[in-house]
This record gives sequence, C-alpha cells and structure tokens, in this order.
Amino acid sequence: MGAPITSTSFAKALWPGVNSWYGKEYAEFPVEYTGLFDTFGSQRAYEEDVGVTSFGLAQVKPEGQAIAYDEETQAYVTRYTHVVYGLGFVITREIYEDDLYDVVGQRRARGLAFSMRQTKETIAANVYNRAFDGSGQLGGDGVEMCHVAHPNFAGGTQSNAAGTPAAFSEVALETAMIQMSKWTDDRGLRINIQPNRLVIPVDQQFVAQRVLGSPYQTGISPGATQDGGLHEISAIYTMGALPGGFSVNHYLTDTTAWFLRSNMTKDGLKHFERRSQEFGIDNDFETENAKYKATERYSFGWTDWRCIYGNAGA
Repeated sequence: MGAPITSTSFAKALWPGVNSWYGKEYAEFPVEYTGLFDTFGSQRAYEEDVGVTSFGLAQVKPEGQAIAYDEETQAYVTRYTHVVYGLGFVITREIYEDDLYDVVGQRRARGLAFSMRQTKETIAANVYNRAFDGSGQLGGDGVEMCHVAHPNFAGGTQSNAAGTPAAFSEVALETAMIQMSKWTDDRGLRINIQPNRLVIPVDQQFVAQRVLGSPYQTGISPGATQDGGLHEISAIYTMGALPGGFSVNHYLTDTTAWFLRSNMTKDGLKHFERRSQEFGIDNDFETENAKYKATERYSFGWTDWRCIYGNAGA
C-alpha cells in the first residue's frame, strides 16, 4: 500500500507564490479501444461463447437410395472472465486543509481518472500486442489470435496471419485482403468475410494515409505513366475495399505490426463491461486520512479468429 500524501509531500502547496503546478494537466487522446473491439454488457462473473460446427456440402443421392445425413456438434469454447481494476491514494487531513492550490485533492482525483483510462486502453491494446505470442491470450482453439494454422474443429487448418511478415504497403494490404476473402467456415464452405478497417500503430499513420487516401497507386502521381501511358489506379481506393478506413492506436507497442478487422461484429473481438468506472472517497476514523479510490470491472478478448487478420510487419 502506498504511503499517505502528507504536508511533506507537497510542501510548496502550503505557501503562497507558486505560479503553476505542472505535470498533471496533459491533454488526452480520445477513447481508442472502441475502434479495436465491439462492446457488450454483462451481468455474470464470466461470459462464454460456444462454437457450433456447420454442415458440409450436399452429396449425390443415387436413385432409390437414402440421402446422406450430416451432423452438427459443439465446437470450441471461449470464456471471458471479468477482472476488477482499481487504484487509489490516501491524503492526510492536514494537507487537505492547508493546501492553498487544491493540488492534492481534486487534481489528484483527476489524475486517478486518467490512470484508470490509460489502464483500460493498455489492457485492450495488449490483445493486439500479443496477437502473435503463444504465451499471450489464446482462443478456444488453443492458439494465439493471429496464427498461420488455426485448427478447424472438423479438421484441417486456416491462417489469419501473414506467412512471411511484411512491412505495411499497398501490395501487402492487397495480399491480406485476398487471403481473407478465401476463408471458409469449419466445414470448408465459403463465407462472406470482408476486411472493414485497418488498425495500425502511430508509426504507420502516414504510410496508411498515402496508401488509402489516393485514387492512384502509392508513389504514382496523376499524369505519371507506368505501362504504356495508362494511369495506375489504386484498386483499394476505387473499389471501396476498406469501408472503415484506418484507425491509429497509440497503445500498440510494435511499430511495424498491422491488422485488418473484418466485417464480423457479433462473435469477433469483444469487450464486456461488467461494471462501469466508479469513484469513491472515505475517511479513516483514527488517522482522519482521506482515501480516494476508483474501480472498474471488464474483460477484453476474441472469439472467432475470422474477425481479424494480422501481419507482424518487418
């Protein structure tokens, strides 16, 4: 437990003449985790998503013979266990009474709120930060979020990660989109999974703007020629192949890794809000110290790997 904040901790707060207190009034980024996950409420200690295998292709029915029967079964199970995150501080009654600038009480409370928001953003981003790490968060299928061999419950594997990591570029993005369009369900039937939004670290924002913000291919300006006088258009731009554009997340730690969220919004990347952020204050009877605290309960994770494609970058 941290020691109480006393008059010694903020001696200058007891004397006139201080022009400004700095270090706690920085501007914050807007909420960013909402661009990484879909949010759901919860009334239980944990939530579970249970997969179901689909039927396979129809088979030829020979004349006079019975049709073939298929079956469905329960597949992989993903559990979201909600965790309580909290932080607080203690100040003595004396510093609370004598503080001339209100630097200890209300300003510290605002700092507590800032820490809680930063914690949530960090927890959310860590699902992406550990997307390629086998020691990180594993799915119901037993492997990390972005993996080259996600096992189908009915047999075989599929990949939602680049086999050879590559730096973000127009060509790498097109390759990823083609790979996503070939994904199937657990029994090998084609499904309409399309890329919707690019998620990148702050280091890649300018490259992303050049790739997605122009009707021409990267590095080719209007009027330039590349193949006998024809302009080289950006297929991604002209086809509207990425309707959600791109999101820059300041909490991603890998400077080269990038991700594509798909159009799967129901059973993909999930954030469960079990209890919203709460603030409290109380006084200790014997010491007369004031205790401030903040708590929140939530979970982040993923259910179906088809919700995302990842490239570890280079």
